[in-house]
Amino acid sequence: MSRTKIPFPVKVPFVERLGLELHACAGGASELRVDLTDSHMNSWEVAHGGVLMTMLDVAMAMAARSQHLDGPGVATIEMKTSFMRPAEGELRAVGKLLQRTTTLAFCEASVLDGEGHLCAHATGTFKYVRALPAKNREIKPLQRGDDANP
Repeated sequence: MSRTKIPFPVKVPFVERLGLELHACAGGASELRVDLTDSHMNSWEVAHGGVLMTMLDVAMAMAARSQHLDGPGVATIEMKTSFMRPAEGELRAVGKLLQRTTTLAFCEASVLDGEGHLCAHATGTFKYVRALPAKNREIKPLQRGDDANP
């Protein structure tokens, strides 16, 4: 996948604060990267599991949205994560859309270290929504017949 950084289609301050960079997002696939700093570390001086889970979540969400970046957003419904080894250095998360229905996306993602070792893997289910949640606003799920049909 690409080594060139591209802009995220929506602003997510938490993702920006972590320093995650989007490098690919098309055709049911995505790639994110981060170069770990001290603020990403746990007490063993390797990437905190929350950093890895965020990378996996965002990689899957971007893969789910990759076919219609200007279409509906997604909300994580469930996520299962497995940690295989400590993560160090520059990390790369690759996401893949496995199956899509009108309202749901089923995805997987992996985090690899700079040497290509698998550090963590996740599967997740995402719900397509018309609007991202904000103060005093409900999430509005897509209904059959909506224009945002896959």
